[in-house]
Amino acid sequence: MRGGVLPLALTSPALISAVLTSAVLTSPALADPAVPVFSEETATAGLATSFEGEWEYMVGGGVATFDCSSDGFPELFLSGGTAPSALYLNSSTTGGALAFEKTDALTMDAVLGAYPLDIDSDGVMDLVVLRQGRNALMRGLGDCQFKDATASWGFDGGDAWSTAFAAIWERGQTWPTLAIGNYIDRKEEAFPWGSCTDNWLHRPGGDRFAAPIPLTPSFCALSMIFTDWNRSGHPSLRVSNDREYYKAGQEQMWHLEPGQPPRLYTETDDGWKRLRIWGMGIASADVTLDGYPDFFLTSMADNKLQVLKDAASGKPDYADIAFKSGVTAHRPYAGGDERPSTAWHPQFADVNNDAVLDLFIAKGNVAKMPDFAANDPNNLLLGTGTGTFVEAGDRAGVDSMAISRGAQVVDLNLDGALDLVVVNRWAQAQVWRQTGDLAGNWVQVRLQQPGANRDAIGAVIEIRHDDKVERHEITSGGGHASGSNGWLHFGLGASAKADLRVLWPDGTEGDWLTLAAQGFHILAPGQPPQAWTPDR
Repeated sequence: MRGGVLPLALTSPALISAVLTSAVLTSPALADPAVPVFSEETATAGLATSFEGEWEYMVGGGVATFDCSSDGFPELFLSGGTAPSALYLNSSTTGGALAFEKTDALTMDAVLGAYPLDIDSDGVMDLVVLRQGRNALMRGLGDCQFKDATASWGFDGGDAWSTAFAAIWERGQTWPTLAIGNYIDRKEEAFPWGSCTDNWLHRPGGDRFAAPIPLTPSFCALSMIFTDWNRSGHPSLRVSNDREYYKAGQEQMWHLEPGQPPRLYTETDDGWKRLRIWGMGIASADVTLDGYPDFFLTSMADNKLQVLKDAASGKPDYADIAFKSGVTAHRPYAGGDERPSTAWHPQFADVNNDAVLDLFIAKGNVAKMPDFAANDPNNLLLGTGTGTFVEAGDRAGVDSMAISRGAQVVDLNLDGALDLVVVNRWAQAQVWRQTGDLAGNWVQVRLQQPGANRDAIGAVIEIRHDDKVERHEITSGGGHASGSNGWLHFGLGASAKADLRVLWPDGTEGDWLTLAAQGFHILAPGQPPQAWTPDR
C-alpha cells in the first residue's frame, strides 16, 4: 500500500491505524539506514555571522538559500538580529569544499528571518525579509543586487515583531498572496505575554499589494505554511502558534477561497481538533505515502507528527504518530543533559539518498530557561523504510550544542549530497558539508513555468519508486524563519532513473517523465526536460 493514494474505503477512522501500518510494512525495510558523514567547514567556508540580541530576539534567527548569481549554486542570507544580516555568495566548486564570500548587498538591521520568492515573476529572485519593525520586500536586480521595493509594490511592512511567513499564488492572480505571522506586541510593557499581534494576509490588488487583512484571532505565530491538505485545489493557511493558550489559543488553519475573506477552520463547523503546543516550526511531507501531506510540528518537549485520519470525511482531523514513529525528539540524545528539549526549525529531506525521507531538527534553549536542556544537540532522524526513524545526529557529526534556531538542508556544492547550514543565537552560524560516500543515487529538478509564479509554488511533484508514489508539495514558508528556493532534491536508492510527473498549480497534470539519475533537470509545462550541468 505504499504506492499511490489509499482507496477511500480504507480511510475510515476505524481502519486508519491498520492502513498506516500496512502502508509502511510493504516497503523494503532499512533496519540500519546508511549514516551520512558531515564535516563542519564554518571557518574555512568563510562564514562569520551570528544571531544576536536579547528578549526581542529569543525567536527568529533564520537563513535563506537561493541562487542570485544565476550559476545554479545557492547563496546564503543569514539573519543577524541586533547584528547586521549578511549575504554570502557561493564560490564552491562541484563536489569541493564549501566556500562563500561575504557581500554588503543585503546588510540590514533587526532581521529575524527571510524567504526567497520571485514576487514579480521576472525570473530574478526577490527576498522577503522579516524584521523587528518594518518588514521589507527586496527586489532582485540580477547579479546579487537588490532594491527595496516595499513601497513601490504597495506592501505595508508594518511595525511588528514578525516571525513567520508563507506565500501562494491564488487561482487567477498574477501576484502572490503573502501571509505574515507576528509575535508579541513588544510595546506592551505591563504584560507583554498576553498581547499577541494580529497576523496579516497581503493579497494582490492589481499590480501591487492591497491593504493587509488582519487574521483575527492570532496567537503569536512562529511558523506558517500554505498547504492543499485535502487536495481540493485551494490551499489553506496552516499556522503554528506559541502563545496565549490560557486565552483560547491553539494551532490554526484558515480557509482561502478566491475572492472571499479568509475563514478560520473551527471544531464546530469543520471538525478541526484543538491542539495546544508551544509551536515553533512546521515541516510537511507525505511521510505515510497516503497521498496527503503530513505535518511535523516542533515545540518544547512536545513535538508532533500529524497524519490525516480520514481523507474521505473532508475534515482536518489529525492523529499524532510521533511516538510510534520515533520522532518525539523530546530530550537530548547526547551531551548528558536529561532535561526536555526545545525544537525550532524542522525539515524533511533524504540526506542519505536511500529513497526514504529523513528529518532534521534544529535545537536550542530559548535563552537560559532552567527547566529545559542547555546542552541540546540538533537531531538527524533517519527514515528506516518501515515508518520509523532512528537518531543519527551524533554519528553524522551534526550534534552541535550551540543554541540553534533556523536552518536549511540543501546541496551547497551541487554534488548530489545534501549539506547543512544552521543559524545560532549568540554564536556563529555553522555549515557542514556532506563528505561521506553514499551508495544511493539522486536526481534534482527545478520547475519553471511561463508568466506568473515562475517557480510553480503550489505545484506537486509525484515521484514513483517501484510500487510507491511520493507526493511533494512545492511551498514557500514553514520551517522557522528560514526558506529556500532552488533545486529540489530526491534520493533514488539503487535506481538509475527517476520516474516523476508534475501537477502544475493551474491543475494541469504533466506526463510521467523518466529522468537519468545523478543529474539536474529543468521542467516546464508541456516541454521535454532540459538537462543542466554545473560549470565549475
